[in-house]
Amino acid sequence: MYPDPHPQEQRFLEALGQDDWPAAEQALSLAQAGLSPEALIELFESQLMSRHLDLQARRLQARGEAFYTIGSAGHEGNAAVAMALRHTDPAFLHYRDAAFFIQRARMVPGQDPLRDLLLSFAACAEDPISGGRHKVLGSRVLNVPPQTSTIASHLPKAMGTAHSLALTKRLGVAGQWPHDGVVLCSFGDASFNHSTAQGALNAAAWSAYQGLPMPLVWLCEDNGIGISTPTPAGWIAASMTSRPGVHYLACDGLDLLDTWRAAREAVHIARTRRRPVFLHMRCVRLFGHAGSDAQQAYLSPARIQADEARDPLLITAGLLRRHGVLSRDAIAERYHDLREQVARRAEEVIGRPRLTSAEQVMASIVPPPRPSRIAPWQGTVDVTPDTLARHLNRALERLMGRYPHLVMAGEDIGRKGGVYGVTQKLQARFGAHRVIDTLLDEQSILGLGIGMAQNGLVPILEIQFLAYLHNAEDQLRGEAATLSFFSSGQYTNPMVVRIAGLGYQKGFGGHFHNDNAIAVLRDIPGLLVACPSNGADAVGLLQEAVRLADEEQRVVVVIEPIALYHTRDLLAEGDGAWCFTDPGPEHRLAVGELGQWGTGRDLAIVTYGNGVYLSRQAAERLQAEGIALRIVDLRWLTAIDHDAVHAAVADCARVLIVDECRRSGSPSEELVAGLVERGLDGRQVMRLTAEDSFIPLGRAATVTLPAAEDIVVRARELLGR
Repeated sequence: MYPDPHPQEQRFLEALGQDDWPAAEQALSLAQAGLSPEALIELFESQLMSRHLDLQARRLQARGEAFYTIGSAGHEGNAAVAMALRHTDPAFLHYRDAAFFIQRARMVPGQDPLRDLLLSFAACAEDPISGGRHKVLGSRVLNVPPQTSTIASHLPKAMGTAHSLALTKRLGVAGQWPHDGVVLCSFGDASFNHSTAQGALNAAAWSAYQGLPMPLVWLCEDNGIGISTPTPAGWIAASMTSRPGVHYLACDGLDLLDTWRAAREAVHIARTRRRPVFLHMRCVRLFGHAGSDAQQAYLSPARIQADEARDPLLITAGLLRRHGVLSRDAIAERYHDLREQVARRAEEVIGRPRLTSAEQVMASIVPPPRPSRIAPWQGTVDVTPDTLARHLNRALERLMGRYPHLVMAGEDIGRKGGVYGVTQKLQARFGAHRVIDTLLDEQSILGLGIGMAQNGLVPILEIQFLAYLHNAEDQLRGEAATLSFFSSGQYTNPMVVRIAGLGYQKGFGGHFHNDNAIAVLRDIPGLLVACPSNGADAVGLLQEAVRLADEEQRVVVVIEPIALYHTRDLLAEGDGAWCFTDPGPEHRLAVGELGQWGTGRDLAIVTYGNGVYLSRQAAERLQAEGIALRIVDLRWLTAIDHDAVHAAVADCARVLIVDECRRSGSPSEELVAGLVERGLDGRQVMRLTAEDSFIPLGRAATVTLPAAEDIVVRARELLGR
């Protein structure tokens, strides 16, 4: 039933028949390495399974039965790293780590890694981790959260998970993983150079340098090339050998004994000293980058031949023979038996069901619910009308008291209390371990939150300004929002991200402190975005956001209008009309729940954030002209309840949508479409938006944004006045 051997496989089989096999450079004995003969055989079998899966994936792809062929050939030494860890240690794996995954599965009774991985290759709906949504290495039972292909994007959350292991113990709350665990995070030498990787490495070292626990093994699998671009010889070692806060170890990943020796030492240091270890594993890449990659286009025949001669399977076979563990015939027998087994299992798998509908594909975008962990509120509520910033501060204080597993993190949020004072005095009350002053790296802040959330905590993260999110947004798009999707809801990272944003800030501005670009958030599946316009709504939205994270495991972004943080007056100095009463600890504004001011039927203004404030100012003038109007506050900028919006404006003669975000990609585009689809005449609806422009500094800072006067003019135009 088995086809002719792959060319590389044929070369391997021919080499088995020769007497001169490649030898391991270190020439360690089993006793020196501390590995039993039985363990060496087990590791070799894991390597063989991984190799045969690589070959089978390419055969299935040629038949149109498999769809993703980035393989592990040449990296199979990582099986020894798996053996050095406990199966309860969380492992964030590189996509060339099938041998690691197989070896870990052999540590847990009842696992079938061959079938599981073949189901993943074939995108079958029965794939136990992704349900056929992607080829990923992952398993809930094996403590391997799935990783997608965004380069190095898993390193920040591995750092966050490592930090969380000691934190859950200090908080006295149960995490997903044992407090004495070690986090394993693997990646390639090309990924090492990505800014995301460098940020995570730096954040881990920065923390460890200060004495914070960081039980983490960075496994850099260095095959010397990234697709077609070579890694400079010695670059990885030169970059990491003297890195403060990180212990550097190196091993020959082609030699299982040397890899086992180094991996045991790395895990021991990380587990006992609670500090990060960089394990530099030299290996080789066989078969090219992926199934469609022909490395003959960029590597010389001599280089390809030299790499094939360094096949780790041949070197392991040599170890087995040299140490008298297995004969040549026994090695060949195991090779062929596993070859047939993988081929047979593949034929069984390819007939299994695949996803066929949008509903099936989307079923795990929204995570499953879990029981609430909120404690009863026993304090008193200050009913003095106050500003948005003060109400947020009080709400955060209440939430921290009611959720023992809630942790805040961000730049300057602790001792300083945040740029705008929103988090003042919270660190003094709850401690620096719960109100964390982070380093200035948004990717690391979000990764810290994702990692903590995967370990059972609920983080509230602060991004200082909306413009600062854009260099880190993949942590939301490619990691936070996709984890449930790619794990069929088995892994989640619920969190709340507070972002100071939007325009109209006076005296301190320019593009980086006044940013009205939110399209990047609104088009991430499953992500929820809220935006309060006043202090009372800020309390209701934040408290609902934390409930959503805690009970529904959602990722929620709350955009807080900077210009309204300390605004007290609406129409005249001293009127205090934009100070509101705290609605209390049980007040929550559900997703899609609208706010409304007024009941007039001449005009409905649909808006949010600063737009509500400006529309209230414009309303005074419009009402003086005899125009009866109402203002509808969206509050939520994703998962908009369009039926509710239509019902709120259907009895009005005209609808004006005031949108402070840029004309292109703004919420108003969706709102107009929703109203027209529900029967409103397009001539009844008009948009007033910001220009498609960055926001400048100084007196021109608001000229591209809607103003109260613009709302008055546009309303008159719409009503024919």
